Formats: sequence, structure tokens, C-alpha cells
Amino acid sequence: MKRFPSIKKNIDFRTVYEKGKSKANRSLVMYILYKEENKKKPCCRIGISTSKKIGNSVVRHHMARLLRETFRLHRAEVQRCCDIVVVVRAAAVGQSFHEIERSYLHLLQLHGLTEKHESVSING
Repeated sequence: MKRFPSIKKNIDFRTVYEKGKSKANRSLVMYILYKEENKKKPCCRIGISTSKKIGNSVVRHHMARLLRETFRLHRAEVQRCCDIVVVVRAAAVGQSFHEIERSYLHLLQLHGLTEKHESVSING
């Protein structure tokens, strides 16, 4: 089984925060850092940041699982190699999977990583 392509090292998170571009909506903040294709490393990786402000560990891990699944389902739609860091906002707590997915896809569109879907539109 292949490993899930995630960002784990603090230096990688800091690089994306400092050199990447950010967009946000009501539920999530997404930082994107474009990179060159590398045969050894996965093309797209995701890092998820959930603060203690949004809830206890059960809530934080639930949000991280929802975002990992959304990333897994829509990884093929991303048209460029990049590192993605998603910061969960307090407004996302209690939202369904489909609401989180819609927020995630909205931010990908704002960054220009996917083609527009008619069903994805969020105010934020």
C-alpha cells in the first residue's frame, strides 16, 4: 500500500506559509506552494493544521480526516504540482463532509488549480 502524500515536517509547513499564496473562505484557509515535478516525491502533498481553538482532539482529528478524504477524492483534478496546507477555522466545526468538500473545492478554484464546477460556490 502506498503512503498518503502528506506534509509532516515543520520546515515544509513553514516554507509553504512563507513562500506560498493564501486564499480563504469562511471555513478554511488554503496555502499553495507550486513546485517542480519530481519522480521520487509525490506531485501533490497536503498538510492540515487544526488549532486547539477549534475543539478537543476528537474534533480536530475528525476535521483532519474529512480534509484528507476530500484531498484523496479530488487529487486527480489538481492540474499542477504543489504543496497544499489547509488551516481549519472554527466555523468549519460541525459542518458535514459535503460542506467541507465544497469549501475545499472553492479554494482550489480561487487558486486556479481546478476548472470551475457549477455546483461549487461559497460566500466567504
